[in-house]
Amino acid sequence: MTRSAGPVAPGARPRDRAGTGHAACHHGEILQGVFLDERRRPCHGLVTLPMTGPGTRAAFRLLPDTPPDQVAVTPAGRSKAARAAVLAVRECAARRHEEPCGGELRLSGDIPVGLGMGSSTSDVIATVRAVADSYGLRLPPETVARLAVRAEQASDPLMLDSGALLFAHREGRVLEVLGAALPPAVVVGCSLGGGTPVDTLSLPARACGAHDLATYEHLRRMLRRAVADSDPALLGQVATASARLSQHTLRHEEFTGLTAIADRVGATGVQIAHSGNVAGILFDPATPGLNRRLHACTRALAGEGITPTRTFTTRPTPTTEDASHGRTHLGGHRPTGPDTSRRRTRLPSL
Repeated sequence: MTRSAGPVAPGARPRDRAGTGHAACHHGEILQGVFLDERRRPCHGLVTLPMTGPGTRAAFRLLPDTPPDQVAVTPAGRSKAARAAVLAVRECAARRHEEPCGGELRLSGDIPVGLGMGSSTSDVIATVRAVADSYGLRLPPETVARLAVRAEQASDPLMLDSGALLFAHREGRVLEVLGAALPPAVVVGCSLGGGTPVDTLSLPARACGAHDLATYEHLRRMLRRAVADSDPALLGQVATASARLSQHTLRHEEFTGLTAIADRVGATGVQIAHSGNVAGILFDPATPGLNRRLHACTRALAGEGITPTRTFTTRPTPTTEDASHGRTHLGGHRPTGPDTSRRRTRLPSL
């Protein structure tokens, strides 16, 4: 529900005011493909692997008497975030019965670009939240999703607070709530292709026939059962199958070595970003000798020339503070997310 700051006269001009917003990233996908929606129509969808730690922070300042499509962005070149700011200003100004105007947007964060960790979506969502905060508003997640898709054509579900979700990233809507959370898993993250960014728009589109649709629907049912039973082994099977299917498009040279390492160290499977070079090897937290296996996994990755990055888990962390939406929303609920190590992120600098 959108918070109100009292009545505003129609056509009023905004004051010079500012807001902040934050958005997390993810670690690629557990599952991505084409699925049937509630009307039995094929629809592109994905299930992301959440990760806390890296993120984007946005600071936005309204500039009255400037054109509404004039947004100065620092650092330069963040065109998707700039579009998101313009769209969010129009949305929020309409809710406040004010005339839209331009502004200044500053972005900061530590998400590597082009690895498939949702860096552009994080920029966009943090921007939308900062704009809303400058208006004293908190936009519903559905509105944030709609604006995000308009700003970047496709969006990861980083604006949604919790749950294991099958998300239509090209439409900005939830296809299915699979459950409260993904099964517990420990993830050894790594980067493929030397950490080189991937231009997702240059990837060839893969046709999806009836056989492909049946395969993805089968994986959807498997993941639904994995979530219901909190089954890390089944989660790994789904992630590996989805990653293998994505090889038709991404063609990672290290994929065979990655799966061989997973088998050798007793992991449940592998997951990769379907739009980048980030990947992970998944472990059941209850596996005997887990620490020894994690160390062996890291050594094996380095031996194959694959850069290990960060080890984290999918267990949620209880907390009481939510600063993701800016000062307007301090003291609200905190989105659940994985419990990650407090160690500094060692993702490659790009």
